[in-house]
Amino acid sequence: MRIIVSAQGESLDAPASPVFGRCPTYILVDTVTAEFHALPNPAMNQGGGAGIQAAQFVVEQGAQVVLTGNLGPNAFDVLQAAGIPSYVVPEGTVRQAVEAFKAQRLQPMGGANVAAHAGMGGGAGRARMGVSVQPAMPGLPTPGVSPESEQALAQLGESLKGLRQQLAETMDQIEQLERKTKKREE
Repeated sequence: MRIIVSAQGESLDAPASPVFGRCPTYILVDTVTAEFHALPNPAMNQGGGAGIQAAQFVVEQGAQVVLTGNLGPNAFDVLQAAGIPSYVVPEGTVRQAVEAFKAQRLQPMGGANVAAHAGMGGGAGRARMGVSVQPAMPGLPTPGVSPESEQALAQLGESLKGLRQQLAETMDQIEQLERKTKKREE
């Protein structure tokens, strides 16, 4: 199995990174052969869309599983559309994360565990500080918000979810067409 771990270094003993889209390195580990490759994150310094670009890069590497501390909604949607499950790595090294995954001690992510753009600077870097942003509990009233606003927010949230899925599917189709075009040119 090919596992990608977001990392802060280039070895199995490097600390696992608490962020996905803007981590410095991904460590691709083959659990059968124990071989690994350090891959620089091409999206690390992107002004925007780092999560999507990072997720696309991970898909292109043939990853079958992602291990990371935090994963935003756009990156999560891309990985989910590609059928790549993600698991929470609370702390430790890349090696420890892989061992914990193999021992089935990691929690699968059922969705993004940080808000969009959480890994960006300017005060929004909650992911770097290890603080997760959890979505509000559905059905519970939010103080100071009218029921009509709650309903409108819920509808917009559902609409956004559909658009993210559509975006991930479109990006996958573009990638497939680009691969076919590249093969024809070779």
